[in-house]
Amino acid sequence: MTQGILNLLSTLDEWIDQTPPIEQPQRFGNKAFALWYQKCKENSSKLLEDILPRELHPAIVELKEYLTESFGNSTRIDYGTGHEMSFCMFLCCLFKLRIFQEKDSIAVVTRVFNKYLNLVRKLQKTYRMEPAGSHGVWSLDDYQFVPFIWGSAQFIGKPIIEPSMFLQDEIVNKLHQEYMFIGCIKYITEVKTGHFAEHSNQLWNISGLTTWTKVNQGLIKMYDGEVLRKFPVIQHVLFGSILRFQACEKAKFALPMQRKPSAPFSVSTSQLTREAVLSRSQSDADALNKKPGNIPPVSVNEARVSKSPDSQIN
Repeated sequence: MTQGILNLLSTLDEWIDQTPPIEQPQRFGNKAFALWYQKCKENSSKLLEDILPRELHPAIVELKEYLTESFGNSTRIDYGTGHEMSFCMFLCCLFKLRIFQEKDSIAVVTRVFNKYLNLVRKLQKTYRMEPAGSHGVWSLDDYQFVPFIWGSAQFIGKPIIEPSMFLQDEIVNKLHQEYMFIGCIKYITEVKTGHFAEHSNQLWNISGLTTWTKVNQGLIKMYDGEVLRKFPVIQHVLFGSILRFQACEKAKFALPMQRKPSAPFSVSTSQLTREAVLSRSQSDADALNKKPGNIPPVSVNEARVSKSPDSQIN
């Protein structure tokens, strides 16, 4: 089944080549994406029928929604963490239907999700898609989040590199194909210019943490606070018979009103990045004036990860 999903994604990749960008005055949001998306949507049922056993075909009506929603919005021509989450929900459905088993978990992340990641990056670059709901320089990444979580988990228990080393050019060039986290760093350096600390401040700060366990735990808390608890993201989530929505019998807390944060990433990420920054040495701060990419490894103190009071559940 893993190969079947990979073949499906390969087909979608070929359709990008068959749907080149069109000439238009706008720099971003090429309208050819809407044509690609429409083709994907119209053929999603057939694509899934070809790889799923017949007895599971009734589930396609739900599976195809998670699949098509995972590639972006065809009206705004944007892509963000909500679309990424839709693909994770698609994978979750395949596990719940026992199409994937627990033994397939590693392959699902390193092969299937990685294939999806390369596909959406191609979509982003080909059609100049806008980031949906990005925090700009204060975001972890303009488009993705999950590969940083799973990518940091790859390093836990493996004395390969320390977090302070993942910005070094030599490390990035050597490990980007094998480790998802490093692959994300390489992609950022390819699509953005300037010093890394200026265009990707959150990741620069996270490199100040001492262990990959702390990086991974902090990223999970960031995802909880910045994606799962954000109404603009969750309002688009679909539920059905596979992934059910069960209302709480008794509300345990009141959802806070949406308000403009006093500072970027004010929920759950500020502690992570602020304390990582404070742990850096003065010599590391001086590196801002050096050539981009030449970032020396530094010795850092232990940093805590915690959420602000307004993000906690009573």
